[in-house]
Amino acid sequence: MTNETPHRILLIEDEAPIRRFLTIVAGSAGFETIEAGRGRAGVELAATSAPDVVVLDLGLPDMDGKAVITAIREWSQVPILVLSVRDAETEKIAALDAGADDYVTKPFATGELMARLRALLRGRKSPETERSVLTTGNLSIDLARHEVLLDGEEIRLTRKEFDVLALLARFAGRLVTHRQLLSTVWGPAHLEDTHYLRIAVGHLRDKLGDDAAEPRFIVTEPGVGYRLIAGE
Repeated sequence: MTNETPHRILLIEDEAPIRRFLTIVAGSAGFETIEAGRGRAGVELAATSAPDVVVLDLGLPDMDGKAVITAIREWSQVPILVLSVRDAETEKIAALDAGADDYVTKPFATGELMARLRALLRGRKSPETERSVLTTGNLSIDLARHEVLLDGEEIRLTRKEFDVLALLARFAGRLVTHRQLLSTVWGPAHLEDTHYLRIAVGHLRDKLGDDAAEPRFIVTEPGVGYRLIAGE
């Protein structure tokens, strides 16, 4: 690589030996690597660490890799290369339809992998085109910094509270179902755990000074989901 600042790879892979191997290979090709062993951690690093490209395994312990792609694609167009043992055509199609840019099956040739990463980086959109700050009225959600400001004052949220609010903000003015929220924030295994969601929304309302009966921000659609009021 000839750039003074190396391109940064976010590697989301649960097997530590593979992470170590890929870090060595990428380093020898001039890349900097940051690692995540779980899907949720990977999504968080995608928002906070400004990677130039993401290399993603599909078989993660906490959520399916396709859900990771979907979560990242809600706000970012960073190139995503899937690196997976799953070689079925249906898996490849599903990952690409979810928003992946390329798909390489394991075992893989390291030279080809690095060439594919360089190709993705050549076509990468400028970071300035990413919409990482969402604003509705006097509420601002910075996805990259995990920061929420209300009337210019920072509101301290837990990770789950932030993720719920960020997802609602991405679809401000539109209904987001319980299943969408639970799948994205807690993972596909928690689609029936609506009490998690009720608790998180309750805490959000407390911290934002919102009233469920006369909401300024979060509207409850009974039995279906929630909607963030779109401000001007």
